[in-house]
Amino acid sequence: MLTFPRRPEGTAYLTEGGTETELMYKFGHELPHFAIYPLLDDPAAVADLHGMYRRYLEVAERHGLAVMMGGLDYRASPDWAERLGYSRAGLAEMQHRAIDFLREAAAPFRARLPAVLVLGVVGPRGDAYGRGEAITATEAEDYHGVQLETLAAARVDGVWAATFNNVPEAVGVARAAAGAGLPLNLSFTLDGRGRLASGPSLREAIETVDAEAGAAAPDGYGINCSHPLEFEPALEPGDWIRRLRSLRPNAARMDKIALCKLGHLEEGDPPELGRLMGDLARRYPHVDIWGGCCGSWETHLEEIARNVRQARGGVL
Repeated sequence: MLTFPRRPEGTAYLTEGGTETELMYKFGHELPHFAIYPLLDDPAAVADLHGMYRRYLEVAERHGLAVMMGGLDYRASPDWAERLGYSRAGLAEMQHRAIDFLREAAAPFRARLPAVLVLGVVGPRGDAYGRGEAITATEAEDYHGVQLETLAAARVDGVWAATFNNVPEAVGVARAAAGAGLPLNLSFTLDGRGRLASGPSLREAIETVDAEAGAAAPDGYGINCSHPLEFEPALEPGDWIRRLRSLRPNAARMDKIALCKLGHLEEGDPPELGRLMGDLARRYPHVDIWGGCCGSWETHLEEIARNVRQARGGVL
């Protein structure tokens, strides 16, 4: 089975920001069910996407960071695709097109960046901000296996499972990724208490998934769709923290559902966000995947990349 690369000589990776919120509120595109891949049939949207990814990759180039790029297929799983009117075959076609888009966007930068990894993105079966209590680990393995099998056929470099909020579904997606032979970074979202909506602390969630998934445990974990001031209390001491590899914060500290329904980009304070992330980079030098989530774009990525680089003494 493939694995995500470890940090050779201090390499750090930069991801996208909040692709969905930028498309909606900066460029005015509608995203039914928060899905991006249907926009691949819209030439104007594709042009906007190319511009967004170019600016993101330019940030990575300026700061000497490698990239882990994904972002179009968060809703590319069977239930969401059915709501959008796609058959299983049609969904698989759109998944391949989404990955092809990323490779095309990255092509001019491959010789200019330390490394480029193209990822598939898997989202939860249900509401990203709910409790997700209705799905078992076995059901989740079967359900997410459909999307992961197509990503394996597309020969992605890995998978980012984003905005998960309950342990059984996380165990299931970990087993499905292992079954497909794909390396996985599994990212939880936390509420204002610094816990998963379903109740456990971040530490409890990570330790439980590791124990229940066993050999199929993810290559690492992450936090996304939470502001650092929300998730920092969850970073309690212990050996478990070394399993955390990625941090992708929201731009602003506010209710997550409201952040996606404001009708405009709520950019928060990009310099402050960068400073907070730089402080985390100093405190947790093993974390090697940095980026953004809702409300963030190249302005935030610039601040994050600059501060992370400075925190590492200018060497990545």
